Amino acid sequence: MTEVAAARPASTILLLRDGLQGEIEVFMMVRHHEIEFSSGALVFPGGGVDAGDREIIARSELYAGGEGCDADGLSFRIAAIRETFEESGILLARPRGSKDLVEAKLAADIAARYRTAVAERKTTFLDVLGESGMVLALDELVPYARWITPEAMPKRYDTWFFLAAAPPDQLGAHDGRESTDSLWLSPREAVAGGESGRFKLPFPTTRNLIKLGKQPDVRAAIADAKKNSVVTVMPVLTRLNGSRQLRIPLEAGYDGELFEM
Repeated sequence: MTEVAAARPASTILLLRDGLQGEIEVFMMVRHHEIEFSSGALVFPGGGVDAGDREIIARSELYAGGEGCDADGLSFRIAAIRETFEESGILLARPRGSKDLVEAKLAADIAARYRTAVAERKTTFLDVLGESGMVLALDELVPYARWITPEAMPKRYDTWFFLAAAPPDQLGAHDGRESTDSLWLSPREAVAGGESGRFKLPFPTTRNLIKLGKQPDVRAAIADAKKNSVVTVMPVLTRLNGSRQLRIPLEAGYDGELFEM
C-alpha cells in the first residue's frame, strides 16, 4: 500500500480592489518556471506556514484579530500576511496604536528594507514587526476556501484562501525570484486567459476565480464570504468512459461538482 504524503499547511490571499471598468480586480503573480510547485502558473500570493509564523502567536501585541482561532488558525493567517509581504511587498498591518492600515509610502519603505531579507531568511518576520512597530491586521482576512491536495499526489498542501481588501495605494510588485510578473486583473480576464492559453491556471485557482467573479465589488465579495461557511475541498480523481474527472463537494459553492481533466 502506497503511503499518503502529509499535506503541508499553506495560505494564500486574494487581494481585492474595485477596478475602473466596473469589475472587481484581484492581485495575481506568475510563478517562475523553475519553481517546483505551480511553475509558470498564474496564482495568488501565498506559501507554506513555517515555524516563525507560530512564534508570532505568543506575541499577541503583534497582531489584531483572530479571536476564537486556535494556534493552527492563527498560524494560517500570519503566514498569509507574511507570504504576501515577501512575494508582493503588500503589507496588511497597522502602525502600533493606529486604527488605520499602514500608509503606502511607509509600507514601501518597510518592504525596501526587509522584504528580501525575510525571503532569504536573513531576518525574521517577528523581528520586522518589532523593529518597524507594525501590528498584523489579521482582522482584515476573511476565510474564503480551503483546498487539500488529493491523497494520490506526492506533494500535498492544506491551503487556506483568504479574502482581503487591498490596502489603499499599495499596488504590489513581483519579487523577480519566485515570480516573474504581477498584475491586477478581473476574474473574467484571468479565466479567459486560462482558456486561451495566455495563462496557466491551477484547478483550484480557476474555481476560486469563477466564484469570485460572481461578485460585483469588493464590499459584496467580503460580505458574501463572511456569511458563508468554508467547506473543505479535497478533489477526488475518477474515471468515466475512459476520461479522467475531478469531483469536488457541491456544497463548497463552486461552479459544479464534476470536471473533465
